[in-house]
Amino acid sequence: MVSSIVKLGFCPTRRNVFDPKEAKRYKEIIEKRLRGWKVDLVNLDFLNEEGLLFQMADAKTVADRFIKEGVDAVFIPHCNFGTEDATAKVCKLVNKPVLLWGPRDDAPRENGTRVRDSQCGLFATSKALRRYGVTFTYLPNSWVDGPEFEHGFKAFMNTAAAVKVFKTARIGTVGPRPQLFSSVMVNESELLERFGIEVVPATLVSLDRGVKEILSQKPDELKTMVTDLKSRFKWPHQTDEAISIHAAMIIWLRRWAEKQNLSAMSIQCWSDLPATLHIWPCFVNGELTGSGLPSTCETDVHAAITAIVMQAASGLKTFCADLTIRHPENDNAELLWHCGPFPSCLAEEGCEKSVIGYDEKNTVSGLAQFKIKGGPITVGRFDGDNGEYSMFMGHAKGTTGPYNRGTYVWIETDNWLEWEDKLIYGPYIHHITGVHDHIAPVLNEFCRYIPGLCADPVGLSETQLRQYWRGLKK
Repeated sequence: MVSSIVKLGFCPTRRNVFDPKEAKRYKEIIEKRLRGWKVDLVNLDFLNEEGLLFQMADAKTVADRFIKEGVDAVFIPHCNFGTEDATAKVCKLVNKPVLLWGPRDDAPRENGTRVRDSQCGLFATSKALRRYGVTFTYLPNSWVDGPEFEHGFKAFMNTAAAVKVFKTARIGTVGPRPQLFSSVMVNESELLERFGIEVVPATLVSLDRGVKEILSQKPDELKTMVTDLKSRFKWPHQTDEAISIHAAMIIWLRRWAEKQNLSAMSIQCWSDLPATLHIWPCFVNGELTGSGLPSTCETDVHAAITAIVMQAASGLKTFCADLTIRHPENDNAELLWHCGPFPSCLAEEGCEKSVIGYDEKNTVSGLAQFKIKGGPITVGRFDGDNGEYSMFMGHAKGTTGPYNRGTYVWIETDNWLEWEDKLIYGPYIHHITGVHDHIAPVLNEFCRYIPGLCADPVGLSETQLRQYWRGLKK
């Protein structure tokens, strides 16, 4: 999957001492492959008849066009040796994630001459990028039609998407953190000053008033939502009024998110909402997250930030969970659970999905009930304290385990005690985010583009992380 939210600055380059016709031919082959993947790109056809960068005098012109077009990343394929100073200058001026790659070179001609020397130029450009202070991602020299290039290019686009959503994040909060949850404290001013992340607050009073207005107006949108929720979930012992309140809350939060241009949100789920609206918002969080708008519990802003990064890095829906208990029989397994905020689209195939009361008497609605699928899972957490921030990341897989109320999945790790040590010593808490793919190498690369954010992988060596980018291991 190629990220659909990234606009790419396509900056193919050549050097004059090699055949320009051959460089242009390769530029066209590469661009055709990208367009086949439906990449939104800005090329250099405006610059010259070749659509290639090969002189320093054009660097600012190219950078200005990319900036004007609002590109989110720059790709500099070397169609022959390339022009390292010009490409490095473009990347410095644009200041976005950079992908450095060149196609494998053909064998020398019978007379002993070489046509392109693309690999040679990559070494030169990497040094120029370093001298300009440009962070870049390198894909090993590979065939343009090979799986290594496809895998690496798409992984880079997801990396760039994660960088984009992080640097433009607006996280909505509904209500202050619950009193008992000092663990979810955040430094709003530091998030803004260091990372550009904005926190947009709303009160529980606003939510209460908005939901009640929708209920009283009974718009067609509400009727449609209620019908949809009844068709997709079982509602044992739940009243039509409770279902309507869930629907109205989803509608109000979506409207508010659209009005405020929010990336994600986090809600004070307990304990005031049940006293005013007579439901828990756990199920609502899951429905919002499943629609692509992550919504986390207990006003955990850092969890919301983690969710948008992991959603962009994978192109998949995430789930936010508690690290709850160790498996009673498997020492390397752990229960990922929460009261109902997992998206129903992640439910195990054939699993009945229901919305029930929070306690066994079903007195207050809002607890979603289903198990989600297993398979490969990445666990992540963006967090910080004392002015230092890091991103925990680890690979696990779903496993079997005892039944639980709420939404849950059991995971198995290579070494749970190593995970537990890293999580306990922090700066992490009991909340994590999961996604059904192994994307730690993408998260690790994402961290390289965020000054002040340290990658913190568990159970994965630097060699293993780099293998992913070489196309050797996913």
